[in-house]
Parts: sequence; C-alpha cells; structure tokens
Amino acid sequence: MQYFTEQASSHREAIDVVKSKYGEQAQILTHRMVRAGGILGLFQREFVEVSGYLKPRSAPVRPAAASSLEEEKRRILELVKPASPSAQRPAAKAPGGGEQETAAKPDDRGYEKILAELRDLRTAVASTREAAPESEEHTNIARVDELLAANDFSEAYRRQIVARLRRDFTLEALGDWDGVQDRVLEWIGDSIETWREGPAAPGQKPRILALVGPTGVGKTTSIAKLAAIFKVGMGGEKPRSVRLVTIDNYRIGARQQIETYGEIMEVPVSSVETVDELRKTLAFHADADLILVDTIGKSPRDAVKLAEVQRFVSACGPRAEVHLALSATTKASDMAEIMRQFEPFAYRAVVLTKLDETDRIGNAVSALAEKGKALSYLTTGQRVPQDIERASPLRLLMRLEGFSPDRPRLERRYQGEGKAPTAEGEVP
Repeated sequence: MQYFTEQASSHREAIDVVKSKYGEQAQILTHRMVRAGGILGLFQREFVEVSGYLKPRSAPVRPAAASSLEEEKRRILELVKPASPSAQRPAAKAPGGGEQETAAKPDDRGYEKILAELRDLRTAVASTREAAPESEEHTNIARVDELLAANDFSEAYRRQIVARLRRDFTLEALGDWDGVQDRVLEWIGDSIETWREGPAAPGQKPRILALVGPTGVGKTTSIAKLAAIFKVGMGGEKPRSVRLVTIDNYRIGARQQIETYGEIMEVPVSSVETVDELRKTLAFHADADLILVDTIGKSPRDAVKLAEVQRFVSACGPRAEVHLALSATTKASDMAEIMRQFEPFAYRAVVLTKLDETDRIGNAVSALAEKGKALSYLTTGQRVPQDIERASPLRLLMRLEGFSPDRPRLERRYQGEGKAPTAEGEVP
C-alpha cells in the first residue's frame, strides 16, 4: 500500500493538493499543524500536514477521451445534415415546366440511426462523468454533527450549526474540542427563545391563559400545575386569585379530574359546554387575577374539531394568551406539523410536556427554532405542582447527551432565565 504526506498553508489547500496529485484513490488519515522553514529556527511558518494512503482501484476505469466524445458529436451532426444532391429526392416540377428542389429529408432508418447514436453518446458521457470528490470534513465538525443527530436535531438545524463552524472557526480553533462544544452549546441555547408575560396594564384584569393542543399531551395536568404555582405563589411567583374553566366535557373523566384538582387546591372550577356559557363564566370571574382555560384535546388533522375549539378560544377575547402544549416525545417532523396545524389559534408560546419520558430534546429545539416560537413552561412528571418549571435554555442544554457542558459558563450566560419552582418554593 502506498502512503503519502503533503504540506500546505491551510487545510483546504492541503486537501486540494492531495486530490490533484492522487485523485480519487487518496484516503486522508491524519492532519496536524507543523512549523517549517525559517533560518536557524527563526521566522518559521505554520503549515498543515496531511497523511494518508492510496486505496487500490477496485476495477479499471474505461477511458473515454474528450476527443472521442467530440468525434461522436461530429458524426451525429453529419447524420442530420442535408443529404448530397445526388441523394436528394427527384426535383418536383415547378409551374411552367421548370424544376424546384425539395429539401433532403432522412428516411425512417436514418432517424433510428440518429437516435441510436445519441443514446450511445449519452452513455459515453455518463461513463466519463466523475463524481466530485468530497472534501474531507474536520474531525470535530463531524463529531458535532454526529452528536446533534444522536440528540434528534433536525437535518436543517444540523446544517446551520455545521455551516457556522466552517465559517467562524479557523483550523487551529477547530482542533480545540472544548472550545468547539462550548460555542455550539451557546448557539443552541441562543436559538431557544423563552416566553415571559409582559406587565399588565392598569385595569387589565383578569389575565386569561388558554392551553390548546392534541390529545394525550397532558394539558389538564399542566393546567392544574399552573393553577397551583400561581395560587400558592411558588418559585417567586406572586400569589394570585385563580379560577379554572374547562370545556373538555367529551373525554371520560376529564371534568372529574379537573374538579378534583380544584378541590385539593381550593381553586373554583367551572365547566362550560357552549361559547355563550364560556363568555358568561369569564365575565362572572372578572374579579380574579388569573383564569386558566383547559380546552378539548383534538387531533391536529381533524379540521372540523379544531375549528370548534378555535371558536371557544376566540371567545376568551383578544387579550387571552394561548399556549400550545406539545409532548417532548413527539418526533421533530410531527411536532412541526402540529405547530403548523395550530397556527390559526395564534398561540404565543409552547408548553413542552413529558420531558421526563425522553432523553432527546433536539426535536423540540429544532421545531421551535424553525417555527420561531418561544417556550413558556416545561413539565417533567405527573406530580402536581412540583413537576413544572419555567422554560430555560440551561435546563435543556444540560439534557443534551454526548456533550460536556461548562455549567458555570452557561449559568452566567442564561442567568435568571427559567428558574424552576419546587414544592418549597425554592430554586434548585
């Protein structure tokens, strides 16, 4: 087996040198920075040195010179030229006794021959077309891409990260894995937008928050958790007077479930079946600080039922905050489709549920970033009210597998975002 070592002033130039010298057979194994040149050890320059081997040819490549292809083209063009005068059709008699020439026209056998020649030419061109050699990717760029894929980030999201690495990092900087992953984690964290309620204007009371989403994502449990933390004032929240309203009278046991939560937390619960009842109930509770509305869980593909839910949500008024509940166990493509189907609800943020049921969060980060949506809350279990917290980039970054996050660095960057309420009202 033949080995090689080449030097150049940059990684890209080194790859080009190898490809130009050894062609497709070249397989690069290692690259490193070396210093060379200068006088008596002074004024040395840095070079990139790449080493590798030449893999044996698996089969001989059929030569097809460019001149042969040109010859084929000329031959085909000759076939379609007008035939010689002697081969032309007999001249037709022109009015007045003269003759008029008719244009030569190949017969059917001539056309078949032309088509056959064109097919042969196309085959020859295809056999000589060589695939462009793929440029060798830096080891740490490939490593980042593999980790992103393992964490279920979408292909589009991964391409953006890889493109930024190629653009923003020098070859020497790419060799520092800790520096690379620190920057990548910051890019991921910065792509996670978190939602915060704005200050209420004087006289704007009550605040209405409606939770929508597909079936089975845990909307009712999430509503109960929110009612608890706002009623008690956990995690630094100011205690408020809270009311619960449910329009989920279709699911078996749904009404009993929310009423049970209400009794335990001493939060009044109202159940409505029509849009008019909802409007009257909201008006009746106008003295409350916060009204939480639990909606019907419907498939995002059921347009008729979604329209029904939307009528209820619209009845909450233009100031109502609509949040979309999504399960963290949903794959990225389905998550993006659900978000698209619920766009008519004009939801302001996403509540990510069931975070305890998966070790992968790239699907959610990718879908949110690509749709430009913010995260409001995260739920991490069934316990009420403990298993809920405000969304935080830090919380999600610490769940990434394969990376080694510098937590103090990330805490400084995302300080104060998404502190998680606990049963004792402390922040872990």
